[in-house]
Amino acid sequence: MNRTSPAVAGLLIVNIVLFVAGLLLPQARERLIDFGALWYPANGNFGAWQVVSHMFLHAGPGHIFFNMFALFSFGTILEREWGMGRFLIFYFLCGVGAGLIQTGVNWQEFSGLHDRLVAAGLTPAAISSLLATGSGAMPSDPAVKAVLFELYGIYASPMLGASGAIYGLLVAFGCLHPNAKLALMFVPVPVAAKYLIPGLLLLDLFSGVTGFSLFGVSIAHYAHLGGAAIGFLLMLLWRDRSRRPAMAPMAG
Repeated sequence: MNRTSPAVAGLLIVNIVLFVAGLLLPQARERLIDFGALWYPANGNFGAWQVVSHMFLHAGPGHIFFNMFALFSFGTILEREWGMGRFLIFYFLCGVGAGLIQTGVNWQEFSGLHDRLVAAGLTPAAISSLLATGSGAMPSDPAVKAVLFELYGIYASPMLGASGAIYGLLVAFGCLHPNAKLALMFVPVPVAAKYLIPGLLLLDLFSGVTGFSLFGVSIAHYAHLGGAAIGFLLMLLWRDRSRRPAMAPMAG
């Protein structure tokens, strides 16, 4: 088996160490999530650094296993083809872009839900108090209460994980090796990357639009799509630059 490339090895170590530390020290895990997960900007836990730090925290064993397995499988190949510098730039741009895109989607949903609550008779001050404290006089109308719970879910549920960056790596691998055969646990036969990766993205889009997910609840589908979109744009940009002819030196 080929050895892991240096940048991928470093990313694996940091992610795994932080995850194990959270398992062994539950209080430390709570502090890590408060400090490092990507919170909704209106939440008091929010910090600008979280668009990067959320990439190093994971929700559970399955979450970190699949992300780190994909990082090892695809990241090692890409780092060897690109070099450490370009690989790290690509990885972090995809991860940061994924976090910003998911936050933008959350902001749009939050604004719509907030407007519905105001139209139902709640004041902005009362809504802010309910969100900040998690308690208070609840509306009696079940429909309004459901909207409030949905709003609170956005406010109080931070995003964490490297999935956005991983989806960028998947797209990059698919662009460079479209005919490579890939196998997933729920796919019985290997499928070419040029078919499998777009299929995964379509599943994420379906889940993001409908709310129905084959892979479980509390998944940031638009972060996946955002990381993939940033990765695709970077691949187009780098491809165009590589095709641009070099300028001939001018004679003095």
